[in-house]
Amino acid sequence: VQLQASGGGLVQAGGSLRLSCAASGRTFSSYTMGWFRQAPGKEREFVAAIRWSDSSTYLSDSLKGRFTISRDNAKTTVYLQMNTLKPEDTAVYYCAANTRVAVIALMKRPEWYDYWGQGTLVTVSS
Repeated sequence: VQLQASGGGLVQAGGSLRLSCAASGRTFSSYTMGWFRQAPGKEREFVAAIRWSDSSTYLSDSLKGRFTISRDNAKTTVYLQMNTLKPEDTAVYYCAANTRVAVIALMKRPEWYDYWGQGTLVTVSS
């Protein structure tokens, strides 16, 4: 599975961005895709995840109301819509995939994912 993340950039606080993660290669009817982010000097942090089989979505509690995750079946692409961005959202955003499904506790762990995209930088200016 190859993952290609895109859509990052520079945005002012209060603005919006939509990140995309296109999956290619070996894909499965039942797998999980997630978004993580990593700010300088910090650990990789769970942002959101989606189960491909039933479109169940999971968001970090701290980001609910501002971020949403969705998918496009035809394009095997996952999106992360980010609204009302804040300077503290500045980070490299990574998409990840696992060919299995699991409980949310596992889906929040970066080590659970087998495949990673290259990351896309989001910078929010104040």
